Amino acid sequence: MPSTSARPVPHLATGLLLASAGSIAFSGKAIIVKLAYRHGVDAVTLIMYRMLFALPLFLALAWWASRGKAALTRQDWLGILGLGFTGYYLASFLDFWGLQYISASLERLILYLNPTLVLVLGWVVYQRRITRLQALAMAVSYAGVLLVFGHEADFAGPNAVLGAALVFGSAISYAMYLVYSGELVKRLGSMRLVGLATSVACGLCLLQFVLLRPLEAATAVAPEVIWLSVLNATLCTFAPVIMVMMAIERIGAGLAAQTGMIGPMSTIAMGVLILDEPFNGWIVAGTVLVVSGVFLVTRFGSAGAAK
Repeated sequence: MPSTSARPVPHLATGLLLASAGSIAFSGKAIIVKLAYRHGVDAVTLIMYRMLFALPLFLALAWWASRGKAALTRQDWLGILGLGFTGYYLASFLDFWGLQYISASLERLILYLNPTLVLVLGWVVYQRRITRLQALAMAVSYAGVLLVFGHEADFAGPNAVLGAALVFGSAISYAMYLVYSGELVKRLGSMRLVGLATSVACGLCLLQFVLLRPLEAATAVAPEVIWLSVLNATLCTFAPVIMVMMAIERIGAGLAAQTGMIGPMSTIAMGVLILDEPFNGWIVAGTVLVVSGVFLVTRFGSAGAAK
């Protein structure tokens, strides 16, 4: 009998391309924020502009994903409000604030610890067991971040501590979103939930600006800040959300997450080329440790879930 050749997985190449492009686009957010800070804008104003331009896009996504679906219940709305606050408003604001004090490379490495935080929250909230291998992999990841942080603290001083703490708070906030979003994703679907929760976050960022800044501050920014915010809202916020969701549909969440490992490397490359950030052996070693540890955490986590 003739041997049957293995058939290629449908949409594999497209899924990998979408996941890679989405990861790189997400990583570009830190570069754009750092460029905008060079024009004297503060975090409250900058995130307001990002969310102002992103709001129509996410409202359109929420409307499109809600067509023909059941109306939202009061419980659904409460869940959406909570997830919008933690996953997109608080996480985004802390991230933007932290980027005032640390490099884009360190910011991306800290945010990349997210799977380890999800693991810890799963242990705290749901008593899910953390294996010795997972604990070891987490230790490797955090050692990598501490390596890069120690190098950055040499020239950034106390600001590095503040910036790293703010970005780590952002990672915790987004991990909470991932841990608690499971049931709503099953009921509403990922696209509908993302559209609604992000629209809530956009509204909160606009409200925050109105409460903390005079309205005149919105017109006092440099024109470059406006254009960078448009780019941030479209290319680095809305577009990667869609690309990653489409990638997950084609290749699954596990492979899409592993492809996302290109994110820290792309941030470091863009930071060196665009922002003139330092690049040395400490950053390389730290990045290898973080990426390796997170890869092992997600792999062991997937294996444990399969059992």
